[in-house]
Amino acid sequence: MSLDFIYLASGSPRRRELLQQIGVAFRVVGAAVDEAVLRGEAPDAYVTRLAAAKAEAGWERSRDAADVPVLAADTAVVLDGKILGKPAGREDALGLLGQLSGRAHEVLTAIALRTVDGLQSRISRSEVTFRNIAPGEAQVYWETGESGDKAGAYAIQGRAAIFIADLRGSYSGVMGLPLFETAELLRAAGVLSWLRQGQTR
Repeated sequence: MSLDFIYLASGSPRRRELLQQIGVAFRVVGAAVDEAVLRGEAPDAYVTRLAAAKAEAGWERSRDAADVPVLAADTAVVLDGKILGKPAGREDALGLLGQLSGRAHEVLTAIALRTVDGLQSRISRSEVTFRNIAPGEAQVYWETGESGDKAGAYAIQGRAAIFIADLRGSYSGVMGLPLFETAELLRAAGVLSWLRQGQTR
């Protein structure tokens, strides 16, 4: 059986854009979960747990539609084994950008797909290297309003692109939805995309 749409358990406009990019039809469903890090929890375990929790929450909220899969994701910026969350304000954002300046860090994005058959998940790991960022540059970047709700206080697809000297891994994963892993999960679940539509003609 082929499914012509999914539910996306995310309010992120970036994730919506990425799903549209690969031709997947979707509807957004709310899935609020507690995003606190558990004591001693490793970053990869953290993002995997949250993606799964969001997918399950979305599944429970979308039961008016029979057996429609629910996709969710969670992203973390990790430096020296520590998760750098969203900045609480200006000083926090400048501090985060200062920590990332001139260094390589890891971006982890876990995705989870909840179907009638259960939950499947994948994780994307990327390494991002920043050039040195002057304090004045960080201040100007903060004033663009772009960093306020972003993990690590930056958006790779936005103006912070000029800070990035190197990327090893998945650009879409750093944005918040790794398209290779997402397409693999959706294809296994029978969800139609632009490529699958061509294969079934």
